[in-house]
Amino acid sequence: MAKKEKLPKKTYLWQERKRNFLGLPWSFTKYFLDDTRLYFKTGFLNTTEDEIRLYRITDVTLRRNFWQRIFGLGTIHCDSSDVTTQHLDIRNIKHSAAVKEMLSKLVDESRLRNRVYTTESVTPNAHAHAGEGGGMPPFEVDMTDVNHNGVPDVFEK
Repeated sequence: MAKKEKLPKKTYLWQERKRNFLGLPWSFTKYFLDDTRLYFKTGFLNTTEDEIRLYRITDVTLRRNFWQRIFGLGTIHCDSSDVTTQHLDIRNIKHSAAVKEMLSKLVDESRLRNRVYTTESVTPNAHAHAGEGGGMPPFEVDMTDVNHNGVPDVFEK
């Protein structure tokens, strides 16, 4: 009979349990963070474990209402390009500002390490509705390629 090998225990950069409104960790939601992923586990009898790869996180926001500020808590809201978890709230955690900064730094490092780049669409008056006259017409590029080298002539010298 072969002896079963024990896997080494994973070490996390940060771990926390969701706290109640008084700041006490009486909850069945746990958060874990390492240098590549943000993990979260919920439930007692029926549990759900999920993760978001850090390079998929697109925005990190810290929210602190009046009661959270009194008890030294905060909620970190993460938007991501993950299919199953597009929005995640890491609710009622201690040292939320420091955790948010650490998470933002790790997200940036993970994006560089994995060569993931995002583009932002910045258009003037993007929120203007059609017919209001406030928006600019879309910019069009002449895609003519006379010499058939695959590069539009407007981009060649």
